[in-house]
Amino acid sequence: MDDQKLWTIFASVDADRNQQITAEELQIALKNTDYSTFNTETCRLLVNMFDRDHNGTISFEEFRHLFKYIIDWEGCFQSFDTDRNGTIDSAELGRALYNFGYNISPRLINILILRFDTKGNTATIMQGSGTITFSNFIQVCVTVKKLTEAFRKFDTDSDGWIQIDYENFIELVLGNK
Repeated sequence: MDDQKLWTIFASVDADRNQQITAEELQIALKNTDYSTFNTETCRLLVNMFDRDHNGTISFEEFRHLFKYIIDWEGCFQSFDTDRNGTIDSAELGRALYNFGYNISPRLINILILRFDTKGNTATIMQGSGTITFSNFIQVCVTVKKLTEAFRKFDTDSDGWIQIDYENFIELVLGNK
């Protein structure tokens, strides 16, 4: 997408015209394959990833990089959405994560689907769709990557096992939001 089209998108969601957009404004700009908005957590994650000056918002230049990242993820998503229904199910997520180098059990794949399936809710999680949207796919993949990187810091002998105390565990989990 050329810069003029990107600027039009950026300017259309920059509600206060300060040439910076927040996660909430970004959410308006980004759409899933079913045209629903990206979830709030994914937008916060993306702003944190692309906010180079750490001011809690993204500039147009940062937005350009973020948008390219989204386009790359969209191609990835489409390649794993083998049934072309616009969502990723547990089998498709398992294949995706395996292709990214993660050997994750079907049980953990199902936990990820349940956790990131926004069609359900926490009170009736089993009534969710059993699939994840494009924005949640990004969030799952980035979360697994960050948690794996954090785990590897403690797995000094690379055997897949770590021993940490409670405080380090909390730091491991909270430091990778």
